[in-house]
Amino acid sequence: MPLFPNTPVEKMTEPYHRRWWALLVLCLSLLIVVMANTSLIVAAPDMTKDLGLSSSDLQWVIDGYTVPYAALMLVLGAIGDKYSRRGALVLGLLIFAGGSVMGGLVDETNLVITARAIMGVGAAVVMPATLSLLVAIFPRAERAKAITAWSATSGLAIAAGPLAAGWLLENHAWGSTFLMNVPIAVLGVVGALLLVPPSKAEGMGRIDYVGGLLSIVSVGSLVYATIEGPHFGWGAGPITAAVVAGVGLLAFVAWELKHPNPMLNVRKFTERPFSGSMLAVLFFFFGTFGSIYYSTQFLQFVLGYDALETGIRLLPLAGAVFVGSAVTGKLAPKLGVKIVVGTGMVIGTAGVFLLTQIETGSTYTDFLTPLLLLGFAIGLSLAPATDTIMGSFPEDELGVGGGANDTALELGCALGIAILGSLLATSYKDKLTDMVGGHLPAEAMDVAKDSVGGGIAVAEQVAKNPQGGAEQAQTLLGAVHESFAHAIAHTSLIGGIIMAAGTLIVIAVLPGRGHTTKHDAEEATPATEEQTETVGA
Repeated sequence: MPLFPNTPVEKMTEPYHRRWWALLVLCLSLLIVVMANTSLIVAAPDMTKDLGLSSSDLQWVIDGYTVPYAALMLVLGAIGDKYSRRGALVLGLLIFAGGSVMGGLVDETNLVITARAIMGVGAAVVMPATLSLLVAIFPRAERAKAITAWSATSGLAIAAGPLAAGWLLENHAWGSTFLMNVPIAVLGVVGALLLVPPSKAEGMGRIDYVGGLLSIVSVGSLVYATIEGPHFGWGAGPITAAVVAGVGLLAFVAWELKHPNPMLNVRKFTERPFSGSMLAVLFFFFGTFGSIYYSTQFLQFVLGYDALETGIRLLPLAGAVFVGSAVTGKLAPKLGVKIVVGTGMVIGTAGVFLLTQIETGSTYTDFLTPLLLLGFAIGLSLAPATDTIMGSFPEDELGVGGGANDTALELGCALGIAILGSLLATSYKDKLTDMVGGHLPAEAMDVAKDSVGGGIAVAEQVAKNPQGGAEQAQTLLGAVHESFAHAIAHTSLIGGIIMAAGTLIVIAVLPGRGHTTKHDAEEATPATEEQTETVGA
């Protein structure tokens, strides 16, 4: 048995015998890519204090990762298909590790944002490569189970990121939350070389780079406008980006429709299983990430939990993801994608609506049930939706399929954090102004209205000021807490309504169990043969 697997998957006459070990490497690679987003949630207060970040700075420290990540996945997935999926995974992990080293060592805001952008490029290579390799390595009979494990890893990372970052922040500076990615990335590279077989598309033809460029411009501009506009006002920059995104999308669709070998066959969106599953992933992560984003802030700023304590309190979400994943493995084959995904979205929507009950006196237990519902819904819905998306693509377009799935996922996260975060900030500012407007100097009021963290900092300064005192500080602190609790309840109402509308759309679009795509029908016979071969092995 060779130390390094060198027989391409496409040349193997039977399923790769170390495929479950390879899956472990793919899940590990996915884990750090998702953790890079969630770990920053609990590291943000320390970074803000140390670097003197403004609200705009902090937003771009977070989203400097998101823009290249979302914009590049489709193109880089196609390049991985063309040349080497395993090579793409290794290269992406190395780029990601390089960005992490830079982020951990620099101490200037623009350099941190640059490091996050480099990590985003690496993630855009890694994410579609993990899915395309998974689908290439596993026979159809085992693929749903493997994708369930992949999906459960995404849910685990939502809780593992804050937990790992919180543990490090107990004794180390915020730079450690970047550096913790490096050993995991190196382990992923070694594991990929030792356990993951090479794979690439056969007879793929030339890559549609024009379509790829149009997709980068469209998605990148859309994400930029979504981040910048709601938070910092619809000035010339965000409006221009929104127009570029719209024009670019129309140009992309027109180009892809006439191109003989398109980057993404946009006619797939007329297939109900594909379009319904893409919408499910987008809407689901819109509500989930937006809710976790502001729930975590309440745990830290209002309830006073430190980074580690906050991470520990997100663990039930990860446990619920695994329960949902176990359930979906048994229910999806029996009930079909529409019922399972629709049920998961209903449960997730209920979790978001429960957050409308948050008030000043709320405790962690008021967040526990919403977190459990969101986690269970992730486990229940994500795997069948992803399996359906990947099943819509032929073997020579698996990287593109992974890129499409992951673009929907990341776009949902970006929209959720940007739109719901903007609603949260506006509601908080308006409520606080109503409660204490005119009782603070203009400069202090501007700081207090900027964020809940700013409000708490102003209250601390009032307590130290001889003209203020403890009583006035406590009054202001109570107003800040009440305003933020009100903002969460109001934002959750809007988020729940959007989730409910998305759920109805997804249920209407997804076909019943008897519907199969043309690609599914073509694979039906080979899948049966693979299943027989696996059972007989």
